[in-house]
Amino acid sequence: MGGGDAAAPIVVMGVSGCGKSTLALSLATALAWPFIEGDAYHPPANVEKMTAGIALTDADLQSWLASLVEVLRTHPQGTVLSCSALKAAYRDTLRQAHAGMRFVFLDLDEVAATQRVAARSGSHFFNPSLVRNQFDNLQRPDAEPGVLCLDAMLPQALLCQQALVWVKGEAPKPEGQRHQRPILAL
Repeated sequence: MGGGDAAAPIVVMGVSGCGKSTLALSLATALAWPFIEGDAYHPPANVEKMTAGIALTDADLQSWLASLVEVLRTHPQGTVLSCSALKAAYRDTLRQAHAGMRFVFLDLDEVAATQRVAARSGSHFFNPSLVRNQFDNLQRPDAEPGVLCLDAMLPQALLCQQALVWVKGEAPKPEGQRHQRPILAL
């Protein structure tokens, strides 16, 4: 099954280091849609906490998620947002912006996420010590409607291709898609 409403907003989601911003920007460029960098909407207090290695609470994230919903509502169609959206409740909040909201989940293991986040240290405010917390909070979206799960270790070009096929309403080829059990890329 494909990605539903072809103009519904897309959220590229996953743990820190999975490649959300890179894929979201690639998708937005390919579709000629606006790209929204979710991290840019964190209030300063959240950024300070994450920089200091302090995990954000659900309460910390409420104003951020509300800001993202408002931004998405100003672009009701044809928008790509990068956002961790780790918990089902966070995704449900984002769905308030558009009934047909779609999610591309970039699935990455903790070792790879830790390595990627450590490699970008200094260029991003997210403290590598918080990666474990992200996995503790992750509620996988595999069974939710309107979600495409992809292996974040695949090349960005293939991830973008698979997401584009899905957005256009076609079923992606199996080499990029993940289900309950990951499948290996050939």
